[in-house]
Amino acid sequence: MAFTVAVLGGGSFGTAIANTIAKNGHATRLWMRDRECAAKCQLERQNSKYLPGYMFDEHLTATSDLAVAVKDADTVFVSVPSSSFREVACLVKPLLPGHAHVISTTKGIEATSFSLMSQILEQELGESRLIGVLSGPNFAKEVIAQQITGSVIASEHREVVERLQKMMSSPTWRIYDNHDRYGVELAGALKNIYAIIAGMANARGLGINTLAMLMTRALAEMGRFCHALGANPMTLLGLAGVGDLILTCSSNLSRNYRMGQALGEGKSIEQGKQSIGQVVEGINTLALVKEKAEELNVYMPLVTGLYALVFDKKPVETVIRQLMMADHNNDVEFVGNPKPN
Repeated sequence: MAFTVAVLGGGSFGTAIANTIAKNGHATRLWMRDRECAAKCQLERQNSKYLPGYMFDEHLTATSDLAVAVKDADTVFVSVPSSSFREVACLVKPLLPGHAHVISTTKGIEATSFSLMSQILEQELGESRLIGVLSGPNFAKEVIAQQITGSVIASEHREVVERLQKMMSSPTWRIYDNHDRYGVELAGALKNIYAIIAGMANARGLGINTLAMLMTRALAEMGRFCHALGANPMTLLGLAGVGDLILTCSSNLSRNYRMGQALGEGKSIEQGKQSIGQVVEGINTLALVKEKAEELNVYMPLVTGLYALVFDKKPVETVIRQLMMADHNNDVEFVGNPKPN
């Protein structure tokens, strides 16, 4: 069965999923706000700014006309930065076909409201609209190159899950399902913070032992935070949690990891952003999560330590010493306390 699909956002990931869905034989339109960029992509049949050398499938069309992009669409993906997510949701609302499912692929938190992206979709499009979240350990360059990839579609609506599995599954892309939309989305936003920490550790010459410890303790912090906000911490054992955490904490394909490397080398946030050239969600998420963790009294020493480095300008050595001298904590949480033999 062929679908009509719109992908809103012409960055690397929006382009990658649009082209991959098009390769499955579905008529796909990639919307870009910039008219000149859209025209150039359509003419050259590639997104030379973000994914040069990967040619568009014949079923993919680039456009700057939002109405054209979503006309008769069965599914609309929103793949824009969190800072402009609500604006795009408002723009598309009067243009959406009544039957269209709407899927967020953005991993971030809105600064002014602490809303996740699917919550913004509910707020702006109405709770009757069928909504989902696509997440997982998915670098755009590997998705568009058709490297074997696993993703998770999270929605409480079975028809959303089944449609995306039919639409997106291929010999190189497997789509798993999850009903904990909030947990999947929280995991995708939180892991960006720890990718920055991992990048900094790499830049400072710290070893694999350190990276393993950081990633494991990051997962514990994520679990505590998700639990406090009503999500299921077991969701973190899946692709959107530990899978995405491993990916972003171990590769310079991650923008957040590269930001951490830049900070670890002594560069400023602005210098890091300039060298990366794309939005780095983890910096904004860091400040929001620290504030929320303090409000909820959730113990998150890695978040607190990174905040001290980034925003309070404390020396790396001082923060590391404070982390190592902190009170000992449980290794594994949410598993109960087995009785001694």
